[in-house]
Amino acid sequence: MLNNQIQRILLSFLFCFLIANISYAQKTLSSDEAFKRHKELGEKYKFYQEGEKYYWSLYFQRLELMPFITNQHAYVLNSYHHSGYSLRKLGLSFESLKVYKLYFEYYKENEPFLTSETKEGNLHLRSFNYRGMAVAYEKLGHLDSSNIVHKKNLKFVDSMTTIYKPSAINDYGMFLYGGMKNSDLALINFKEAYTLTKKYFPEHFLFGSICDNMATIYFEKGEIEAAKILYRDNFEFYKKIPNETYKVVDVYLLVKAGSKIVEIEIMQGNLEQAEHAYTKLQKAFIKYEQSPYKKEEARLEFLKSKQQLLEATQKVDRAYVVLKEVNRLSDSINQANTSKNNKSIAIINELVLDRSRNSFKIEKAHKETIIRSQQLKLWIISITAISFVGLLTALYLRRRGRIVLAKNKQLIAEQNLKLTDLDNKQLQSEIESKKRDLSDFAINLSQNQEWAKVLADKFDQLKTTNGKERKILFDDFEQEINNKIKFDHDTEDFYERLDKLSDSFYSVLHTNYPSLTKTEIRLCSLIRLKIDNHAIANLQNIALSSLNTSRYRLRKKLNLSENDNLDKFIQLL
Repeated sequence: MLNNQIQRILLSFLFCFLIANISYAQKTLSSDEAFKRHKELGEKYKFYQEGEKYYWSLYFQRLELMPFITNQHAYVLNSYHHSGYSLRKLGLSFESLKVYKLYFEYYKENEPFLTSETKEGNLHLRSFNYRGMAVAYEKLGHLDSSNIVHKKNLKFVDSMTTIYKPSAINDYGMFLYGGMKNSDLALINFKEAYTLTKKYFPEHFLFGSICDNMATIYFEKGEIEAAKILYRDNFEFYKKIPNETYKVVDVYLLVKAGSKIVEIEIMQGNLEQAEHAYTKLQKAFIKYEQSPYKKEEARLEFLKSKQQLLEATQKVDRAYVVLKEVNRLSDSINQANTSKNNKSIAIINELVLDRSRNSFKIEKAHKETIIRSQQLKLWIISITAISFVGLLTALYLRRRGRIVLAKNKQLIAEQNLKLTDLDNKQLQSEIESKKRDLSDFAINLSQNQEWAKVLADKFDQLKTTNGKERKILFDDFEQEINNKIKFDHDTEDFYERLDKLSDSFYSVLHTNYPSLTKTEIRLCSLIRLKIDNHAIANLQNIALSSLNTSRYRLRKKLNLSENDNLDKFIQLL
């Protein structure tokens, strides 16, 4: 397995090399000469089979001629189409993908020059090649790219009224089922394709394929009866409608549909109906078994059905004999297919290696000839260039020294200017901070002066009273002072804790609103803690009216309108 993978990787690399590098030995051909040579090779090409070495030798010779043909657009497009299909059929997905891309690149570049007949003739080729690209991407595991190309095809055929539209929808359904493992979406697409085909193309071979796809999903979902109806329809359909390529009854698909009917009848326990279905299948197989298309595969499907029925009817010995034949035939088919593919790949590998080696040798000789013919010129040019470069270097170094000196002076001046600007900004920041602290100090001083006046009034009242009333007033005076001392201490302790708790909040306020004073920042913290206005006024030792004034000033500094709620705004910061 590993050797096969390495071989395919090497083959892909060499194939890319072959396409990208046209041989130096081949002289530049005119379009007419290349076209004539391509057709001559094509006539020889028809007489060989895919498994023969000369077949692939001619194939690569024709592929090399393609870039030279510039005035035969329909011919070139058709050749790219067949090359991509042949490589994909062989299982060389990467190589077929490159050829499909060449097809679409050529079509895009030359579309303005294509005749209406060529455009019309390429409608089905474009849709077919979109499908080929999508399948190649899927085989390579690039499911996203495959999905994109399928959708391009769906968009391309959307306005068509030909078989290409249901064909593209069916192809997308097969991708969803096989690549994306989404049977539900796949069934939706199959049903859409089924409706269009049944209405407009009921005798087209595609109709049978769509029915097979729908039946497979119904069978997997356990909707056995719906699957059986479709298989029965297909069994009759394949008897009447020949294979489009070989123009004969496709005995493989016919037998496959009949076998599924037998299998379902056995699953449902309808042994009598199963035997009846098998009899019809046997008659059809005998009638069409000489069909040249997939004859051995059809026989394998028939024997599987026979073995199932023998097991179901308890004919174990006969079932065992048929099973042995099934296994032998299955191994034989697999071995033949593998051998054929390996032989073709080995031949291609050998041809590409030979042609790549020859191309490399010719390229090397061609380059050596060019080098020898130019050596004398190079010596003369080199001596002149060295002298000229020496002079330029001296002038450059001299000028460079002056430029570096000027840049250094400019850099020093810019650095000094930046330092001065930074110092000014720092000084301005410190001044603003001092102003805010001074403002807080002034407010606090004003509050203390008001409190001192209150004490002075109480002291004057104390001097004019005697007896018990004097003692009561004196005790009240002493309590007022003690309360003030305790209030200041408790308030200071509260604010210290508040400042620690609100450190990150302060940072946001400082960043967004640098003009706020310390008192205003603390007011924001108190509002953020959802403390009511009376409690805030008491904590700040101010009247409620003064608090309202402070809130009004705070709103202006926060740039809030009359409709904005101050408390909600602060709590959302």
